[in-house]
Amino acid sequence: MSTTPDKRRSGNPAEQAKIALTAKQEREQRRQEKLAEYQRQVARRKRGKLVWWIVGSTAALLVVAVVVASIVFTPRPVTYGAQDSTGAVIDGVETFENVTTHVEGTVDYDQSPPAGGPHAPIWLNCGVYDQPVPNENAVHSMEHGAVWVTYDASRVGADEVAALRAQLPSSYALLTPYEGLDSPIVLSAWNAQLKVDSAEDSRIPEFFEEYWRSQNAPEPNAVCSGGVDAEGRQ
Repeated sequence: MSTTPDKRRSGNPAEQAKIALTAKQEREQRRQEKLAEYQRQVARRKRGKLVWWIVGSTAALLVVAVVVASIVFTPRPVTYGAQDSTGAVIDGVETFENVTTHVEGTVDYDQSPPAGGPHAPIWLNCGVYDQPVPNENAVHSMEHGAVWVTYDASRVGADEVAALRAQLPSSYALLTPYEGLDSPIVLSAWNAQLKVDSAEDSRIPEFFEEYWRSQNAPEPNAVCSGGVDAEGRQ
């Protein structure tokens, strides 16, 4: 049996006071430790929130910058006025007198590429294609007032194709390669056609001004979407 006196049970008032003080100090020390840990956790959370706020704000600013840049630096679609042909004389434009009828199957056209004539009952959706498209559907699009820009892929490089694309209005236009052209680039509208050697030819915008959505087309107010797509739609 132990004979060591138990200080916590000692009857000495001074000794009891020391014991109480020590216990109080231990509790205070634990409280301070818990408080310090709490403060460290709060500080970590604040730092984490600050970091995420900075990251989030930076990301948001980057998104805004990208959007603004896309608006500022993206070329605006070219627009032309839909109107009656003015009768403007454009050097090199040939005109024809094709009839407009709906037929099934393939058509042997008088022009290559065609500038009107019998065509499929369904039009080709206007836009850019990197593959040749069916004549019969494209002619129907021209019946609605579209301009069809064709190019010889063996003679017109990617830069020139991009230059052609940059001159297209946002609707009622087709851009496609075409086999067997006798000129690098040919622009066709209903009963009108222009052959050029370069995408920089100043007559290209003149042709659009005169013939794009011309009210002289057989169906000038019909849509150029909701028809059919061909292979190579971009």
